[in-house]
Amino acid sequence: KPFSCTVCKKAFSRSGNLKDHMRVHTGEKPHSCSVCRRAFSRSAHLKKHMRVHTGEKPHSCSVCNKAFSQTAHLKAHMRVHTGEKAHSCSVCKRAFSRSAHLKNHMRAHMRVHTGEKAHSCSVCKKAFSHSGNLKTHMRVHTGEKAHSCSVCKKAFSRSDSLKTHMRVHTGEEK
Repeated sequence: KPFSCTVCKKAFSRSGNLKDHMRVHTGEKPHSCSVCRRAFSRSAHLKKHMRVHTGEKPHSCSVCNKAFSQTAHLKAHMRVHTGEKAHSCSVCKRAFSRSAHLKNHMRAHMRVHTGEKAHSCSVCKKAFSHSGNLKTHMRVHTGEKAHSCSVCKKAFSRSDSLKTHMRVHTGEEK
């Protein structure tokens, strides 16, 4: 590869690729969106960005035909069908299909060690380490019953209460 970056020594086979790469170091973004003015270092990145405005989704799932604007989004979606969970927790080995879900999960592990409870109720000030627990708790104050029985329509604020109730209909022992 005859073209080398003078800053980081990365080598390229084409001078144009080196020129594009140099923008990593200079911060130059010569390609800007005519709609929102967002700027990009590469024309290919601008082209991909334009799909936000045009709604173009050229990548389709071969299983369910759902369409995506980017290949990476299609690849992540395919895990719904394959069940692949490529991101696993180093603490408890729980696996996730998306890295963002693992990241959130790791924050929860850290709160166990620090005792941090970052989510507090605006009504009674009770604090929770997980946002989901706060959301469930808020139903105490709102009276919301988001989980209803498909058989008798009785409603519950918690999913586990509905699950317990369903035993009435199934005859399942506790």
